[in-house]
Parts: sequence; C-alpha cells; structure tokens
Amino acid sequence: MPVYKEYDQEQLDLQYNNRRHVPDFGTSLTSWETLSREAEKKYRIIKDIPYGNLPRESLDVFPSAVPASKTLVFIHGGYWHLFDKSSFHFVAGAFADYGVTTVLLNYPLAPLASMDQIVASCRKALRWLNENLLEVNGDPTQIFLSGHSAGGHLAAMLTTIEDERNNPACIKGVCLISGIFDLIPIQLSGINAVLQMNHSVACNNSPVKLTPTQSCPVIIAVGTAETAEFKDQSNELYHRWKNQNQYIELLEIPNLNHFTILDSLSNANSILHQTVRQLINL
Repeated sequence: MPVYKEYDQEQLDLQYNNRRHVPDFGTSLTSWETLSREAEKKYRIIKDIPYGNLPRESLDVFPSAVPASKTLVFIHGGYWHLFDKSSFHFVAGAFADYGVTTVLLNYPLAPLASMDQIVASCRKALRWLNENLLEVNGDPTQIFLSGHSAGGHLAAMLTTIEDERNNPACIKGVCLISGIFDLIPIQLSGINAVLQMNHSVACNNSPVKLTPTQSCPVIIAVGTAETAEFKDQSNELYHRWKNQNQYIELLEIPNLNHFTILDSLSNANSILHQTVRQLINL
C-alpha cells in the first residue's frame, strides 16, 4: 500500500537510504576525513567557538588572512542526527586560497533535539556571526551559505526566517547541495524513528512550503545519479521558489551521487566548485 506518492514503506525508506544506493560510500567518508585533517595542518583554524549554551552549539572558523573577507558558512548533513563539523573541514581547504573565511557549524542532533530546536540553533549561529564575524576576519555583510543533504535543508531554512534579531540581508548567496526541502516524506519514512516529527512540525520546517525572505542568488545542486526522491526534492524547491528570487538555478550535475557530489566540491575543476566560486564572485 502506498504511503507516499507511488512508494510503499519499503520503497520510500529505500529512496532515502543513500548508503544502500552507493555501496562504496565509505570511500567518500574516508576522503572527507583525510582532506579535512590536511586542511587543519595547512591553514589556520579556530575550533569550537560557542555561539550558544547548548551542547554542540559551536563552530569552527578558518579565518582569511585579510580582515573583513567574504565568508562561506557550511552546514553539514547526516539526517539531522549524524556527523560533526570536523569531518567537513575540507570545504574550508577548498576555498582558503581564494582569501575566503570559512565557518563550519555544529548544531544539536536528534533525538535529543527536535527539528524546531535544530533550526533555532542554526538561526542562533547566524545571529552570532552577524555580531562577531569581524573578529575572525569575516564580513557579516557578505555571508554565503552552503549545506549538504540535511545541511542543505538547514541552509534553505535560514533564507526563509526573518525576525528582529536576524538580518537576512547579510546572506548574499546560497548553494544547496543534494538537500531535503520537503520533510513530509521524511516524516513518513523510517528516519522519523530518530527525528520524531509530527505532520505539523514537518510542514513548518519544509522550505517548499515557505517563502524566502530575500532575493539573494540561490543555487540548487543535485547529482543525476541520486535517487528519484532526492532529484524530486531539488526540482520541487526550484519550481516553488523560481518566482520568488531574482536569480535561482537548478544545477543537475551528471553522474554524481549523494556522496560524490560533495567530493567534487574540493576539485577546483569541477562544476560545483566553479559554481560556488562564481556565486561568491571569487
């Protein structure tokens, strides 16, 4: 019996089980760790700066040598319950030589934190950056957001949130990599055993159901070798937001899967790397 679209429970769970679709995913995870440790050795890093009082409300900064540099903020994935910012230091290594300050966020993880709390922590991090980025050679008026998978979801959510304590004008561009933008199928899948979302929480935290509060450029990147659902997630956000932004692009990259698309970010000759450079105007 279908539980979402034409998928029964087993099929839906499989659509969101990227490791089942990419048997050699461990190769990518190992590469991320290796490149991240190399980046730590090569470039200056300030680790575990708290942006809040909760566990995991901290960030790592690879500061540019030049004050008030453009800043890339990267939010890691892991279905909101896995991984740590330290495994993604390679993102900073990929852009450090362009004179960019790179910030990598941690956030509270499920099941200890709800989806509302996770999103609220990322909002808190952005407010902290608005107030403190100059101290680590970043420019709070030139923040560029990126995130992968669940991190792509969180980056997208930050472009839909506006309140008196968070100036959305600081976000000058966004690159969403293999993101999840409709949480309803996630809420219906086996992943929700950890996340414990109800229908209302899933809807309230789905970018496809929200309106972006600014018109900064948005790049939505997805690999053609990803599952049908992941490709649908990116396509749906593009079509929902394309009339809301002055510039939005759906970038479908040939032959890349959910893991190799992030691998490509550190390859200076790759489509994704060049796209992020153009987004930041490097």
